[in-house]
Amino acid sequence: MCFEKLCRQSKNPNIHMSSTGKINVQTENIFPIIKKFLYSDHEIFMRELVSNATDATQKLKTLAALGEFKGELGDLKIEIELDQTAKTLTIKDKGIGLTKDEVEKYITQIAFSGAEEFVQKYKDKSEANAMIGHFGLGFYSAFMVAKKVEIFSLSHQPGAKAVHWTCDGSPEYAIEEIDTKTDRGTHIVLHIAEDSEEFLEQSRIDTLLKKYCKFLPVEIKFGTKKDFTKAEGEEKETEIEVDNIINNPNPAWTKKPVDLKDEDYKAFYRELYPMTFEEPLFHIHLNVDYPFNLTGILYFPKISNKFETPKDRIQLYSNQVFVTDNVENIVPDFLTLLRGVIDSPDIPLNVSRSYLQADGNVKKISSHITKKVADKLEELFKKDRADFEKKWDDIRVFVEYGMISDEKFYEKAQKFALVKNTDGKYFTLEEYQNQVSALQTNVDKRIVYLYTNNAEEQHGFIVAAKDRGYDVLLMDGPLSAHYINHMESKLQDTSFVRVDADTIDKLIKKDEPEISKLNEDEKKALQPVIESVVPKEKFTVVFESMSETDNPMLITQPEFMRRMKDMSAMGGGMGFYGSMPDMYQLVVNSNHPLVSKILAEKDADKQKQLAKQTADLALLSQGLLKGEELTKFIKRSVDLIN
Repeated sequence: MCFEKLCRQSKNPNIHMSSTGKINVQTENIFPIIKKFLYSDHEIFMRELVSNATDATQKLKTLAALGEFKGELGDLKIEIELDQTAKTLTIKDKGIGLTKDEVEKYITQIAFSGAEEFVQKYKDKSEANAMIGHFGLGFYSAFMVAKKVEIFSLSHQPGAKAVHWTCDGSPEYAIEEIDTKTDRGTHIVLHIAEDSEEFLEQSRIDTLLKKYCKFLPVEIKFGTKKDFTKAEGEEKETEIEVDNIINNPNPAWTKKPVDLKDEDYKAFYRELYPMTFEEPLFHIHLNVDYPFNLTGILYFPKISNKFETPKDRIQLYSNQVFVTDNVENIVPDFLTLLRGVIDSPDIPLNVSRSYLQADGNVKKISSHITKKVADKLEELFKKDRADFEKKWDDIRVFVEYGMISDEKFYEKAQKFALVKNTDGKYFTLEEYQNQVSALQTNVDKRIVYLYTNNAEEQHGFIVAAKDRGYDVLLMDGPLSAHYINHMESKLQDTSFVRVDADTIDKLIKKDEPEISKLNEDEKKALQPVIESVVPKEKFTVVFESMSETDNPMLITQPEFMRRMKDMSAMGGGMGFYGSMPDMYQLVVNSNHPLVSKILAEKDADKQKQLAKQTADLALLSQGLLKGEELTKFIKRSVDLIN
């Protein structure tokens, strides 16, 4: 029977005695308050109403399983029907239904008894959640988009009478028993308000259903009423265009891991993120029932070195009802780089299910997820180290972020966190310390970890280090500055120094430094000549006793200042350092023959030109020679060759 006929017959006063009433509220009209304050986003009315329909259906299944309902279950699909002509949206279920007394109780009494009284009345958490989840405050979200709401319901109880309830958005309502509804369950009809007619668009409803109801445990189908004329002059008839089932009632995370293959996990990933073309590196299946309920699947995507905010986030569900993809309060920050689904009925939500509330369970769940992720990574490392090393560059940012921000994760990650050197070899932290401790120990007994953040730009410095038998780590990630700082605080008697922070013999000091060929007076005589060819505000000229085979001049950038600037650029450290200009050292090799030649040159112009050419070569090697200075250098070089 069509809804128009059902509505007309239900209003016939000769069918049954009807009654009117006033919702027990202290304010004259609470609906504007609901619309403005209770729900932050009007579109979630769809989640609330379809969730209620799902709850009603699931409760009927439970009663049947317990033998308390002996009737035929029949087709239990939930139907969503859009009528653009009548401007109505209808949600139908074939669940437990409601009697007139239950409508009076759950719709006109409980829902508007006030939040404080509601909490006092239902102190038992599970019972309170059941009321909110079925008919209660969630139901009244309908008035955010509807000017009038009708309920047609027939209880599953033997001999029950169908009931019709209607309310136009004021505290006044009407309720009556009717004979015209003969099928078990509840139909809710929303007469869409003028300011909410976006919800009469088929594409809008389809989008909402796929967002909020994609994994509800009862099949949902969505149809749109279409009027058509059979033949000229004949009365118009109506048919329903029915879409395919729009949800997956049995998503992968609700199944046991033993029942799923690797391809099943990949298929579910594509279902979650259809616009993502790269497959995940690996996954973690969560399945906990004590001391809290938690299921879900987390995926490790390839993480960009740009460290962008993830677009495809972890999705949070409560009993397969979508809650949010903003899970910062339920998982540690570093885990938000992952993708997937977390489902837990034990996560406390506010009455509109819009945000998480502070609760001990949240911390327990967060700690458990962190442990499971760390355990999975350790398992993969031990099971197939070669494969783990292949994936390391794609998960490094995630692991480093976790080690910096979460102490418990750091403790576990020490077993599988890797570092890579410029030869492409991987080491655990313990392995690397054993690798370099003998040779790269300074005179002050501290082990020096040399690293580069750009192997091409710092190639000359890397070569100089390797010539002395030292090893150089490749630390070129977006979090490397923070990670290095953190690791220095954790590793005893260890320093991280970028390979271009100073001359190699000063970075790793040995007992017997090179003897300088220039005495102090000669250095003092040469210093103003060198200083005159580079900007004083940017460069400090220093003399070092180096090997004759090292470059005559080189550019270094002191570790502390540069690292503070790097951290400031990533949102850490002190902003003071981030605003300071780059500072460099122009290191003059006092043992190089060319430096002695510059000192010995008697012609002042030629001496300055020779010093300028040598300094420019050092600048060029670091990419610091640009614009006019680079043009002059090229011309000067050509002149010297000629």
